[in-house]
Parts: sequence; structure tokens; C-alpha cells
Amino acid sequence: MGISRSQVVIGLVVLAGGAAAAYFLTRPPALPAGFATGAGRIEATEVDVATKVPGRLLRLQPREGATLRADEVVGELDALDVAAQLRAAEAQVRQAQEAVREAREGVRKGEADQRLAQRTLARSQELVQRGFISKDRLDRDLSAEDGAVAALAAARARVDEADAAQAAAVARADSLRANVGETVLKAPIDGRVLYRLAEPGQVLPAGGKVLTLLDFSDVFLYVFLPANEAGRVALGSEARIVADAWPDQVIPAHVSFVSPRAQFTPREVETRNEREKLMFRVRLKVDADWLQANVQRITVGTPAVAWFRLDPAQPWPDKLGKR
Repeated sequence: MGISRSQVVIGLVVLAGGAAAAYFLTRPPALPAGFATGAGRIEATEVDVATKVPGRLLRLQPREGATLRADEVVGELDALDVAAQLRAAEAQVRQAQEAVREAREGVRKGEADQRLAQRTLARSQELVQRGFISKDRLDRDLSAEDGAVAALAAARARVDEADAAQAAAVARADSLRANVGETVLKAPIDGRVLYRLAEPGQVLPAGGKVLTLLDFSDVFLYVFLPANEAGRVALGSEARIVADAWPDQVIPAHVSFVSPRAQFTPREVETRNEREKLMFRVRLKVDADWLQANVQRITVGTPAVAWFRLDPAQPWPDKLGKR
């Protein structure tokens, strides 16, 4: 016995009704007025550990997933070449110091010669007045005094040159000394290793990256809101995040940025209305206290839903209260 068309239609209607009833019974309750929501992915600021000087990587300890503390030593570059340059620069500093000493001795000698020339000239002038010596001798003493003045000025100029050369040598030595210190690689922040980008034996240029760290003091979520909602979101206002990985955990956050310009909705962002083409980017930053207690739970890239309170007078629903 076959099934009539009317029976098929009745069956489809029953199934559709059952599906609709199941949807309305199981869907989450709608938020009250004064709230908005958006979807995104949990992110964290990425910080690179990079070389300041070129060299061969001797060692690099951390692996991906390792947790590091700020200023923790993570690796080392070959410092032999820079250390040799430093020794040469320190020798130049010693030579410059000796040149300064000699130049200052020259000034002291020039001052003594000038005083002698002045006394000799004074005696010659007195003897000429008495008629004991000729004016030719006086002219020679005048010339000697002028020569002593010029020699003293030249000696003082050599001191200035020697001081400048010494300062340049010291500055080069300080720079190389700092470069030797830069061959020890340290973590710039507290963080977790996301990528290991180099291996021992590699020759790296200045600025070569060896590790990428996730800064878990700055965990955030970007969402896109239409103009009628973004315009009501205040900087610093409270927000809530619920990640797919922890649906029972409400993450406290606050609004740290609202874009002043609209932009086209990215393809990967779903909106409630497909006609909403221009959206405003909003950044939520996870509260520091929650991060400190839950840092090991953070997984970058986890999809999440953000909830905004557009009306500060509205209390948060029970399901979005802090837990």
C-alpha cells in the first residue's frame, strides 16, 4: 500500500513543527535591551626575541610552549669577533690617553717657555734703555716671545685634539662592550614561546629573530559592531567574553579601543544581518586579575563571543555574571 501525497505533506509539517519547537526550547534566551554581542578570536600581543648584532647562534634553550620570565637568558651568539674588536678598541683608548698626557706636557712646557721669553724681553727692554745692548737683540727677544705665544697656542690645540680622539676611542669601546653584552639573548617580557625561529649553528644578521613570545599580560579580542551599537560603546566600559573552549567560564574584560572609522566587514566575521557591510572594529582587553589566575588556560586563536553593555544602568544578566 503506497503513501499518499497528503500523508507526506502531513509528515513534513510534523517534522518541521518538531524541529521548530526544539529550536525555540533549546536556544539561549535573548539578552535584554541595552546589550550587544559580537564574535571574534582570542589573541595576544606577539613579541620577538631578536639579535642586535650579527653572529652565529651558539645555543638556544627554549622550545615552543615554554614559559619564560623577563630578562631570562634564552640563548647566546658567538662573541669572539666582537670581543677581538673590543680588545683593539681598548688598546686605542690607552693610546689616546697617552697622547692626551703628552699634549698636556707640551702645554706645560709651552707655558714655561713663554714665561722665560717674557722675562728675557723685559730685561732686554731695560738694557736697551740703559744703552747696554743694541736694538737688534731686543728685536730677537720680541720675536722669541711671539714664537713662545704661538707655540703655547698650538700645544693647547693639540690637547683639544687629543681629548676629542680619546672621547671617540672611549665611545667606540663602550659601543663594542655593549655589543658583547648583546650576544647574550634574553626574554624581553614574561611570556610563552609561540615559535622557535632559529637553531644553533645558524648565522644571523642584526635583527635576526630567534623566538616569538606571546605576551599574556595583553590578551584581547577584536569584534565588529554596526554603527548603531559601536556608537554606544564607551572606552573603558565593562564587557564579557565567553570562549568556545570554556563555555562555562565568563571572562571579564573592558573596551580598550573603538575604531573612529568604519570598514568593510572581514569575510571571516559573521554578522546577524548580511546587509551590514560597514562595521566598526572594537577591541576588548581581558582583565589583568583574571589573566593572572588563568594564564595557563589561555589558547590563542580560540573562537569566542563578546558581550557589551550599551546601557550602564542595565545590570548584567545572571548568565554573564563574573564566575
